[in-house]
Amino acid sequence: MANVVTILLSCIVGIAVGYLGRWIYAKFKLTSAEQQAVRINQEAMAKAEASAKELMLETRDALQKEQQQNERDARERRLELQKNERRLLQKEMNLEHKQSELDAIRRQLGEKENEVEERERLVSERENTLTSELEKVASMSREEAKNIIIEQMKTEAVHDGQVYINKIESETQLQADKIARDIIVTSIQRLATEVSGEITTSSVSLPSDEMKGRIIGREGRNIRTLETLTGVDIIIDDTPEAVVISCFDPVRKEIARVALERLVQDGRIHPARIEEVVNKVSKEVGRIIVDEGDKVVFDLGIHNMGPELIRALGRLHFRTSYGQNVLLHSKEVAILAGMIAGEVGADTEIAKRGGLLHDIGKGAETESEANHAELGAELVKRLGEDPKVVNCILAHHGDVEPSCIEAVIVQIADAISAARPGARRESLDNYIKRLESLENIAKGFEGVENAYAIQAGRELRILVNSDTVSDEKSREVALGIAQRIEAELRYPGKIKVTIIREYRIVEYAR
Repeated sequence: MANVVTILLSCIVGIAVGYLGRWIYAKFKLTSAEQQAVRINQEAMAKAEASAKELMLETRDALQKEQQQNERDARERRLELQKNERRLLQKEMNLEHKQSELDAIRRQLGEKENEVEERERLVSERENTLTSELEKVASMSREEAKNIIIEQMKTEAVHDGQVYINKIESETQLQADKIARDIIVTSIQRLATEVSGEITTSSVSLPSDEMKGRIIGREGRNIRTLETLTGVDIIIDDTPEAVVISCFDPVRKEIARVALERLVQDGRIHPARIEEVVNKVSKEVGRIIVDEGDKVVFDLGIHNMGPELIRALGRLHFRTSYGQNVLLHSKEVAILAGMIAGEVGADTEIAKRGGLLHDIGKGAETESEANHAELGAELVKRLGEDPKVVNCILAHHGDVEPSCIEAVIVQIADAISAARPGARRESLDNYIKRLESLENIAKGFEGVENAYAIQAGRELRILVNSDTVSDEKSREVALGIAQRIEAELRYPGKIKVTIIREYRIVEYAR
């Protein structure tokens, strides 16, 4: 029991001693931290005082520098103000001097005005006196004399004005003709198209003459079927290895030509096969017609063209007129019309549209007996085209009067496209007749020995008798022949008339 008590006491004493030691250690640590905090605080205070002193010194220096700068600026402003003040004083003195000069000039002007008024009064009195004396001498009043003078001046002014107007009109006409020629020549030079021959027949080559019998068929059924389906005449004659297709409708002629070429190439020729090929080729030609119409519309940049008009334009691809393809001619007219309209300030869109559609009646599918201008105008009017375009179509051959400048431009473009050199091809007979007509006109004049049309009829060379035609009379003969050619013949371009007169002396040595 005593040992237990001793152990308990020992434990209690140990605990008490440990607690006391910890308390003493904690107290020591706390004292050290407080001392360290005081030391840090003192150091911070010292640094703050040093920074404050340094900042005060820097602020003082900055204030001194700013004060010095302000003093310098103030001195400069004072100097500038003094200069301005001196300048203003000088200007004021100058103004006062000029004011005194102006006052002197005003006084002088006032004196001059008084003198002028006095002189005007004297002149007026003298004028009245002279007028009275003139009225007595002329036996007429002042108003009557004034009226006579005014009438004379009016007459002279009207005469001079008319002379001036005539001069302006003459110069304007000459200038307008020159400008028009320049525009037309420039338009022609900017455009050129190919020329194709106008024919109403096509020839299909055959591999052998044996194929002619197969084309005819038993009792002629093959050729009858082909003619019935295509609407053409197929001519089989003695021409070796060739068949001729004749038709005035170029579309039907083209369908028959392509169909017959395919039948010959395929070798199977009988009514059913003929019908099949003709139907197929008809659809292909129909697509070609639409494609050609679309192509020319696209090339010209024309929009809002209906399918019926495009199809009618495409049909022109297979038509020719005097050796000129009608679709290419219409395209050419549209381009020329657009060029001319752009030069003169007209509506280029209307001019191009009217030029392209001016021959559209030639591609219309109708049995009407009206001319192509009326058919074309009726077609485009029904399809809602602009009235100016309708007038361009109606007026391009002079059937109606042009109602707009674009219609006149289309007339000019159509004439240029049709009449320019190389645009159309004459037949051989017409060409020979024109040359003979030129020579006959020249031979009809007295003293002409012979005449020769050369350079495709562009020049006429005439030989005259030197005994009966003098040099002076040669000029009269040349002028007379040129005038008769202008009056009696129609021709593109111009024809040069050359008179050749020579005096020959021939002697023989025997």
